[in-house]
Amino acid sequence: MKDKKIVMGELELELELLPEPEPLDIPKFNQEFRAVVEAYNEGSADLEMPADELLARSHIAPGTGSYRDFSYIAPDIPHYIASNCTACMECVTECPDTAILAKVLPENLVEEELAKIEDPETRERMRAHFAKTKKFYDLPQKKGKEAGLFSIFVDPTKCKGCAECVAVCDDDALEMVRKEGEMVPHYKEEFDFFKSLPDTPMEYINERTPIDLMLTDKTHLYVGGAGSCAGCGEATALRMLAAANAFAYDDQWGIVAATGCNTVYSSTYPYNPFLVPWTNSLFENAATDAMGIRMRWDQMGWQDKKLWVVGGDGAMFDIGFQALSRMLSSGMNINVIILDTQVYSNTGGQASTSTYMGQETKMSAFGKKLKGKTEHRKEIAEILMMHPDVFVAQTTAAHFNHFYKAVFAANEYEGPSVLIVYTTCQPEHGVADDASARQARLAVDSRTFPVFVHDPRKGQRLSERLDLRMNPAIYDDWYTDPKTGKPLTFIDFARTEQRFAKHFDKDGNPSEVLLAVQEERLKNWRRLQELAGILDKKKQKAAGD
Repeated sequence: MKDKKIVMGELELELELLPEPEPLDIPKFNQEFRAVVEAYNEGSADLEMPADELLARSHIAPGTGSYRDFSYIAPDIPHYIASNCTACMECVTECPDTAILAKVLPENLVEEELAKIEDPETRERMRAHFAKTKKFYDLPQKKGKEAGLFSIFVDPTKCKGCAECVAVCDDDALEMVRKEGEMVPHYKEEFDFFKSLPDTPMEYINERTPIDLMLTDKTHLYVGGAGSCAGCGEATALRMLAAANAFAYDDQWGIVAATGCNTVYSSTYPYNPFLVPWTNSLFENAATDAMGIRMRWDQMGWQDKKLWVVGGDGAMFDIGFQALSRMLSSGMNINVIILDTQVYSNTGGQASTSTYMGQETKMSAFGKKLKGKTEHRKEIAEILMMHPDVFVAQTTAAHFNHFYKAVFAANEYEGPSVLIVYTTCQPEHGVADDASARQARLAVDSRTFPVFVHDPRKGQRLSERLDLRMNPAIYDDWYTDPKTGKPLTFIDFARTEQRFAKHFDKDGNPSEVLLAVQEERLKNWRRLQELAGILDKKKQKAAGD
């Protein structure tokens, strides 16, 4: 390429232009990057690795997180008790690190694979991972089909010991045990055996039961190895998004990720948990970036290739809101998932417009005069519903069916769609590592974060488009907790999180600020009821009775 002369006023510069970079040779790229990952794993990268073309071009190979080893992170690890298991799949679904996986295989095939193991003790350790459950063993037998054995295995190199899997298991099929002796090597050996097994046959997977999607290998496009916090609520949502997309589209979809926690823990060089193409953009322009990619893909004839924008509070509620609004108004077929933590976790816990009033954060401290954040929370879902013909769903990763069905519907919708997902942030909310699902369910039950789906295909009126099902007691102001016989309110939710702790006196009485937040949450719920026509339906139901 010839030199180029540039004149700037009286200054004349001659620049030697570099040649255009050649397209990447993907097999060669992955092979070269394997050496980079190994150097980082050995701790020698900063001393021995030269600056190379891959680093200069900000490339990270797909799925390199699978080579990352977290087995030294936590002192405890989940232990599977097959005799108690019902194959509910909640542990596999809720794990934020792809550290606990499951398969269903025909009984005779399992016995064949076990027979290949010569050492009797090792064979019995492997056999202990297989359970005869009603769902996959008894019911198929009754239908004259081949009975399947359900298995759970834990990958010690991905597990961070958050115990989320144990917390969501209502069957006492998992317990945390101390890592001692040869336990970690045994776990690695057992997980290698799991990976050597054939994939779950499709006859054991019911497409009408979305929670079973992760039984098949092809849905694990989020491989773990991300640097997210233990128990991270965001990572679970991303894993579920990846599984839902993979089940329908394999790896034929892509991600535009806005600056935030998700870009930090999913692209901490050289580790990447995704097996799909992705690009990291800035806080404010991820939606705009996606518009350009969508246009280019459409030019290439890739209209059916799905594109998802991933962002948090800043990217979608605040600095990137205008770009998001413009994208939605364009009518382009782009999907968005908002990881709603109600705080800028990536910058040390600053408040955002997603933050609840009264919440204590780094930029809204609790003091003598100001009691935490003084502004109201922006209800972005309700704002987005006012854009023309936009599919909007507000959901949580703990409401498995609601989440998966929202993803499927968003993909099917020919136009812009947005999912707002409640994602617990353990360090900033002050909750335990195993509490993501519990807090998400409590947020919904207490009207703190109602779930709903707004589907423009359902009709012209909001009351036809807006569906509040999956919220408890949708005709009432509050849901009555059957354990206490009392209404479950925002105050009950706030008691469980450190971010609201200073609002309670020594006797546990809430502050005036929290009572005001509770009233604001009730008003928000009533507004949703009105938009969905719930009150009219309640009157009709009463008249019919």
